[in-house]
Amino acid sequence: MRTDLHRHITDSLTGVRNLGILAHVDAGKTTITERILYVTGATYKRGEVHDGTTVTDFDSQERDRGITIFAAAVSCAWDGHRIHLIDTPGHVDFSDEVERSLRVLDGAIAVFDAVAGVEPQSESVWRQADRHGVPRIAFVNKLDRAGADLDTAVASIRERLRVVPLVVQLPIGREDGFTGVVDLLRMRSLVWAGGRDTFEEGPVPDALLEEAHRRRRLLEEAVAELHPVALEEFCAESAISAPTLATALRDLTRTGEGVVVLCGSAYRDRGIEPLLDAVVAYLPSPLDVPPVRGTPDGSRAGTQDGSRNGTVLERAADPAAPFAALVFKVSSTATGRLSYLRVYSGTILKGDTVLDAGARRTERIGRILRVQADRNTEVDRAVAGDIVAVVGLKAARTGATLCEPSAPLVLEPPVVADPVVSVAVEARRSVDSGRLASALARLVEEDPSLVVRTDPETGQTVLSGMGELHLEVAVEKIRRAHGLDVGVGRPQVAYRETVVRGVSGLLYRHVKQDGGAGQFAHVVLDVEPLEPLEPLDTAQDAAGFVFRSTVVGGRVPKEYVRAVEAGCRDALAEGPLGGHPVTGLRVTLTDGATHPKDSSELAFRAAGRFALREALRAGVMALLEPVVEVTATVPDDAAGGVLGDLAARRGRVSGSTARAGTVVITATVPLAELFGYATRLRSRTQGRGTFTTRATGYAPVPGAVPDGMPPR
Repeated sequence: MRTDLHRHITDSLTGVRNLGILAHVDAGKTTITERILYVTGATYKRGEVHDGTTVTDFDSQERDRGITIFAAAVSCAWDGHRIHLIDTPGHVDFSDEVERSLRVLDGAIAVFDAVAGVEPQSESVWRQADRHGVPRIAFVNKLDRAGADLDTAVASIRERLRVVPLVVQLPIGREDGFTGVVDLLRMRSLVWAGGRDTFEEGPVPDALLEEAHRRRRLLEEAVAELHPVALEEFCAESAISAPTLATALRDLTRTGEGVVVLCGSAYRDRGIEPLLDAVVAYLPSPLDVPPVRGTPDGSRAGTQDGSRNGTVLERAADPAAPFAALVFKVSSTATGRLSYLRVYSGTILKGDTVLDAGARRTERIGRILRVQADRNTEVDRAVAGDIVAVVGLKAARTGATLCEPSAPLVLEPPVVADPVVSVAVEARRSVDSGRLASALARLVEEDPSLVVRTDPETGQTVLSGMGELHLEVAVEKIRRAHGLDVGVGRPQVAYRETVVRGVSGLLYRHVKQDGGAGQFAHVVLDVEPLEPLEPLDTAQDAAGFVFRSTVVGGRVPKEYVRAVEAGCRDALAEGPLGGHPVTGLRVTLTDGATHPKDSSELAFRAAGRFALREALRAGVMALLEPVVEVTATVPDDAAGGVLGDLAARRGRVSGSTARAGTVVITATVPLAELFGYATRLRSRTQGRGTFTTRATGYAPVPGAVPDGMPPR
């Protein structure tokens, strides 16, 4: 019985499409998703972003802000095919959410604004899809807007994305007069007019007939250049038939050699049905993509050469094969923890025990849910090609591989980007500190691109993410979901203090008599700045501190010398300027004296501590601030503005290199000046600029030290 079931489902895998919708923010992704759900009958009412009634933007913050923040999965059916659709965020701060979605998708619809064409984040998500090898079709949206032009948008696709656009439709009407499209494959018109929910099919309008034939010819020529079978027919017949053209478009889409371009206006319900037909016709099913690859132990999983011992395992999209799935998203709901899976092979049943291969522990599947954004329907099983959510996994994290316990397999997890912006968070009430720690742990579990750490010097809890909006959303989620009053601020910069001019021959006598054995220690210290390039002992170099003794004649025994050094290190914890740690100094013990009864290691340690504190107060000190090396990659037309902004942030540019339309700028910038830089850079470069940072040490705070002091 189960074999027959598997055979039936295997046959139906050709009718499954796993795809995402990718675009720049406000290009119309969510509206397209809503119209797809409505047209396919998955919903009975059109949701609108501006009304906060969309299915996929169900989170309260998404509805308040009018943007997609969290990737949402929905399912629908069209022309006998099951479509699993993921609506992804468009804002650059949430690009990691897009990355996790692309990891499990077989195809995508790239949406472009008919007025703006390829926008910065459109380009970024396109490159992400390139890295994952995800086939795409393009949909030029908002043709009803003033200034909309299909040809201009297609030209930007060709120039900015460097792909071959294969335009299969011609708009009927312009701007407010846009009513439909001409299907260039079947040479027919599709018109949505009079408020009808469906289109009316008819012949190509006479006014557009000549232009339609010209564009059909251009399409045939473009396809013939890329597809050998189409070229053969084109050479023999001077034309390409509709069936051959459709086959060629499917092949070119799946290899990435060409991109099918459709057009419409999602808000006005025009162009959605042909878009769904294109999804079914051109994008791959789970059977059309290569088998997923992994390793038995996770070493170098997903690479071409497999693990260190050369073992590579493949799992085809076969329900009868051993079970293997990837957890690509984890979310907490009022009813429990949901883990979203892409099932690559095998079948999973409610109540099954699976292996978390990376963690080497078993988990039990409590329930399996067919997800419709924030609503779901319970099902008994999930098979290869499915995207579902499961309840019951207690410890599996995003990126975990779930598999058959008897056939372990570790798949390559989604890549998590390094965070670039940080804020300090704290509970306004001390009694809520434990709840805040728990909320942050849950937040990081749901979104791996967030990082929580405790600053070892300031003691602050620091939350790091992909941008200021990303962190703002995360903090607001803590407030709303957990009812916590959370304070947010800039992390305290970990300043240092150093010696600019020291003292010589500072004498300190530590004498204490309070009954019984007393304390006596006599030390003489020289304190001087440490040269930045001076070779140091490895252990001392980390602290920027050197201690040595020139005492002769045994005036201070060796065990007391070590105690003096320990006392000096105690004094380094707080400097005289602001209580910051002290670095960059050399202390020399030149002389001392002991008492036959009252001297001890404790006494000499106290003497070293108080003596160095007194020496630091007597000398000239300077305040140091942490600096980082910033490497910014920006478009060449924005380089001047970026350089000016770095200079305004007290940055010192150390290099600039031109690379194929971009400029790589390297500069040293104080860490305190980088707060808000990610947003500023994106603004100056229209979202196309990126940057990385690397800690390089400390430099003097301007005005707080004598001129000419070198950085440390």
